[in-house]
Amino acid sequence: MTTTIQKDTTDTATPSPIGHWFSGKVVHSASGRTSPVYDPATGQVTGTLGLADDGEINEAVRIAKAAFPAWRATGLGRRAEILFKFRALIDDNRDHIASLISAEHGKVHSDALGELARGLENVEFACGIPQLLKGGFSEQAARGVDVYSIRQPLGVVAGITPFNFPAMVPMWMFANAIACGNTFILKPSERDPSVSLFLAELLQRAGLPDGVFTVLHGDKQAVDGLLTHPDVKAVSFVGSTPIAKYVYETGTRNGKRVQALGGAKNHMLVLPDADLDMAADAAVSAAFGSAGERCMAISVVVAVGNVADPLLAAIQKRMPNVKIGPASDGQAEMGPLITKEARDRVEGYVANAAAEGATVVVDGRNHALAEQGFFTGVSLLDGVKPGMKCYDDEIFGPVLGVARVNTYEEGLKLINDNLYGNGTAIFTRDGGVARQFQFDVEVGMVGVNVPIPVPVSYYSFGGWKASLFGDTHMYGPEGVQFYTRGKVVTSRWPDPATSRIDLGFPQNR
Repeated sequence: MTTTIQKDTTDTATPSPIGHWFSGKVVHSASGRTSPVYDPATGQVTGTLGLADDGEINEAVRIAKAAFPAWRATGLGRRAEILFKFRALIDDNRDHIASLISAEHGKVHSDALGELARGLENVEFACGIPQLLKGGFSEQAARGVDVYSIRQPLGVVAGITPFNFPAMVPMWMFANAIACGNTFILKPSERDPSVSLFLAELLQRAGLPDGVFTVLHGDKQAVDGLLTHPDVKAVSFVGSTPIAKYVYETGTRNGKRVQALGGAKNHMLVLPDADLDMAADAAVSAAFGSAGERCMAISVVVAVGNVADPLLAAIQKRMPNVKIGPASDGQAEMGPLITKEARDRVEGYVANAAAEGATVVVDGRNHALAEQGFFTGVSLLDGVKPGMKCYDDEIFGPVLGVARVNTYEEGLKLINDNLYGNGTAIFTRDGGVARQFQFDVEVGMVGVNVPIPVPVSYYSFGGWKASLFGDTHMYGPEGVQFYTRGKVVTSRWPDPATSRIDLGFPQNR
């Protein structure tokens, strides 16, 4: 059992080297290429990440390919047993994992624990793999002929994951992938890589054989290496839409199965009959949680008719109560952004909003903690509309826009005309309108009086339009489908005396 993963987050004088996870141990990169890892709450460099070269990429795939035959042959009961142990180890180490997330991502401890809980749900789902992989059987499809279906693993599969959920999103992928009998290569974000190594250690402690789970750190070179390597059979990706499109096109061009989840511009439609306090609480929570750095964040409130002014006032009233600070502050509800560049980009949208025609109701720029780390405050924009960059772009930060419309139909059209189709929500007391909305709206995940409708683990996650490239959503039943392929077996065990030559097409009657 390795002991090199217990990262010291208090000593920033000497950044710690961060290596890959190859064959059950940490292996430091020999490429000579590195990337700094920051503590976003202080702006200090806390780690130095080694970036893979072509040789290390090939080695990661070689390790995973070599481990596949034995893992594929491992019984479903044994795979489930390992995942059950892994689940227990995560539960025992929740605070430590959350601390690793906070140290490199910046989200507060409670938010990191919430991320971990949602990831853990997917491990729990994958523990049911003996049931999930049951096929079908038809006895006597023809005289003396039985037909049955099975699902088998693909081989070496890879996951390319974003910085905003360094524990949850990998668990969306690898839990189902390894449960189905594949070997898995994780290429995490360069921004917060350490939690992936600790998850690898916990998998090893749970009994997962070496080589079944590999962590490969890198940048675009590693991404391209995985997308083009002939021994990688499938790739899962979560990130921005331009990169998702690139991953999908490159991977499929190289003969791979690809699911690539992209960006979002999630709207929350609020009708005049909605519970105003509930809607305002939901808007603030969904817009500013995790500093807005999540693809399911509400970034536009669509206020219908005369609800706009009181709703705007209720949201504005709540914003000063959002406690911003580092994870070390137990009272903090929102941490910093991931990098200085991300903060500057987010604040740029607020700076340009007025020139585009929007009203800056609350300006969160120049927060008191900005000099200490990558902090910004929460911002509120009124009168946003298509054609403004603050409306059209995925800001990915704590900026909430309000769009005013006169009717439900106008609000629905605004949502359906948007480039993205990840998540949406409607707030109303009218069940008939809510049902019509979920029927009409062109978005993959819908919440009714629920602002962040992330599906539970036994459903599947994914959007429509420019929010998803590929035809399979992530985790849940579709995750099992993605990481396996179907096979149908037709069998006959006849009396040899009945055997004869028949050149006609097989008959089932």
